[in-house]
Amino acid sequence: MAVTAIRRAFSGQAPIFLLIGLLLGSLYLMSSATQNSEQFNRLYIPLLVVNVLELLVLAGLIVANVGRLIRQYRNHATGSRLTVRLVVLFVVLAVGPVSVLYYFSLGFVRHGIDSWFDVRVEQALDDALNLSRTALDWRMRDMMRQAEYVAETVSDLPPEALVLSLNDMRHQIGAYEVALMTVNGRIIGFSSDDATKLSPVPVDRIILSQVEAGLAYVGFDPAEGNLYARLVVNVPASEFFPEPRVLQALYPVPAGINELVDSVQAAYAQHEQLTFLSGPLKFSFTLTLSIILLLSIFTAVWAVFFLARRLVAPIRVLAIGTRAVAKGDYHRRLPLTATPNDELGFLIKSFNTMMGRIARAQEEASRSQQGLENQKLYLETVLGHLSSGVMTFNQQGVLRTANHAAEQILGSDMRPCVSLGLNELVERYPHMQAFVSMLNSHIDNQTESWQEQATLFGAAGRQLLMCRGAALPEPDAGHVVVFDDVTTLLQAQRDAAWGEVARRLAHEIKNPLTPIQLSAERLRHKYLPMMAEADSKLLDRATHTIIQQVETMKDMVKAFSDYARTPKLNLQTLDFNAVVNEVLELYHNENQTQRFEIMLDPHVGLVDADNGRLRQLLHNLVKNAIEASQQNEASLVRVESRLVESSSVHAVELLVEDNGIGISDDMMVELFEPYISSKAKGSGLGLAIVKKIIEEHNGVIWAESLETGGARFTIRMPLKAIPKDDRQNNG
Repeated sequence: MAVTAIRRAFSGQAPIFLLIGLLLGSLYLMSSATQNSEQFNRLYIPLLVVNVLELLVLAGLIVANVGRLIRQYRNHATGSRLTVRLVVLFVVLAVGPVSVLYYFSLGFVRHGIDSWFDVRVEQALDDALNLSRTALDWRMRDMMRQAEYVAETVSDLPPEALVLSLNDMRHQIGAYEVALMTVNGRIIGFSSDDATKLSPVPVDRIILSQVEAGLAYVGFDPAEGNLYARLVVNVPASEFFPEPRVLQALYPVPAGINELVDSVQAAYAQHEQLTFLSGPLKFSFTLTLSIILLLSIFTAVWAVFFLARRLVAPIRVLAIGTRAVAKGDYHRRLPLTATPNDELGFLIKSFNTMMGRIARAQEEASRSQQGLENQKLYLETVLGHLSSGVMTFNQQGVLRTANHAAEQILGSDMRPCVSLGLNELVERYPHMQAFVSMLNSHIDNQTESWQEQATLFGAAGRQLLMCRGAALPEPDAGHVVVFDDVTTLLQAQRDAAWGEVARRLAHEIKNPLTPIQLSAERLRHKYLPMMAEADSKLLDRATHTIIQQVETMKDMVKAFSDYARTPKLNLQTLDFNAVVNEVLELYHNENQTQRFEIMLDPHVGLVDADNGRLRQLLHNLVKNAIEASQQNEASLVRVESRLVESSSVHAVELLVEDNGIGISDDMMVELFEPYISSKAKGSGLGLAIVKKIIEEHNGVIWAESLETGGARFTIRMPLKAIPKDDRQNNG
């Protein structure tokens, strides 16, 4: 509202009359001010206010009209180019004559005002001031010599003769007061014309610092109601006064000299004031002439704007109607008030008739479009409430739609990814690499119908997706992919099956172990002392082997029981690197010959994990790595932790490497399945338990053989969700 009111105020004829009134008032004040200097001083502020008001009104008019013209020209508005040509033409015609008049008027003003002041008077006053300054400088140099003489004289005097000598020296040099003091301001002695004074005139600390630095002070300072010439000089050190001292001498300035100096300065200041007023007069006349010049130019420009708007108004109305049609507004009707009976009026009537017919056709199309929109809304509602993720792609693999369930399962916001290709999707969300690779292969191969399982590791950890896809029936319609998160279902089925197997095996094996062990120990206890030496050795070896194998079988039964049981996790907030260090320290102390290479990222933060289960996982991995690396003479186990961060992943990775013989391709396929082991006496449950523990913590584990020999096991598990700022502070 305020902007509209300002534009309306600056676009009518009222500003022109206001500007003319201000101009007349300014001319009247100018003519009154030139009568005398007192009148000029009194009217200077009103003149300045009037001139500023004129400039503000003028600036508002010019900015409003020129700004609107520039916007119309940039927007290719109808009639804007014609308006620009008219404006340029009238401005050129108006500026020429007015500029010549302006130039000669300014010359007349400058020369006329300069003739009011006599330059020779100013030169005489300058000479008088220079003469007085020269005389004062001469007198000050003389007083400086006297003060330095006194300082030199009193420098070697003992304290008892100092006061009398200062009094004599003061009378000798004709000073009002002489004082000797330290650089800290402590008074040593002083002499003054005024016998009643108890202390000398104080010296400013800045002056004392200046004199202490080796620079004497000379100046005129008021003191005790009079003007004195103050001189402060340094006093050489002596055997009586080894500390630095200064001497202050005050000389009275005669009243006659003061009056002469004041008279010369007053006359000079009065002349300078008169000279100063010449500038404001010149400025005021120049400002008034400038306003007249700008007003003349603006009048021509304003007339051009007014006439151009009148001429191009019908064309502009048609252009507005055409743009409305282009935007789909078929109900716009053009007014006929400007030119109802001429050719332009007939054109506007025909345009309105055409608009009516188009509007009726558009309503028919809108009803058909509304039916399609309802069908689309119905389909979107169904997809939005499905628990399965649904995504559609065109023939080139560009994402077209994705429902809310797809975003929840993938753990990513898919709205910004619409119209992105599969490769761009991976760049935005790297954790979807396996999922996108599967989609890419089927879309590139134009597979009609397919079903496949994909593994995804995102912010929620490891996920198993059951994906089904099909090509849409219409040619070049693209593909649709439907997927579900079956992680929990498959894991529950697998855990239940293997847990039941482990439970039964543990039950069947555990029952005969204790009788076997007891029987072997009874044989040793009963027959070992009674048998011959050769037979006793044979019995000892046999029973020892039985007992040892029973203990091994008990360990295997315990592993079966651990795998079959699924204890409730006792989640705690743990320092991941600290837990890794504690586990590795046990192996350092147990086996001093085993070499370890440990690289733990200090930026790795906290994890929510079961302390016991996490340590069991680490023990299994490190123990396997040590056993594998012992096949190499230069046994080495390398442990590394690192932070993994992206837009959708905040996790820690732990790498455990050995320099053994590596993992065969046959073993790699079913490495983490229960009862799969490459060790002669292995139960095959170690890595299965590791995999189960890491999956309980929403993590993932994978293995790979190294080209240089050996194997690498990598686990990835989510870090504790803490604010980014806190993570940086912890780091």
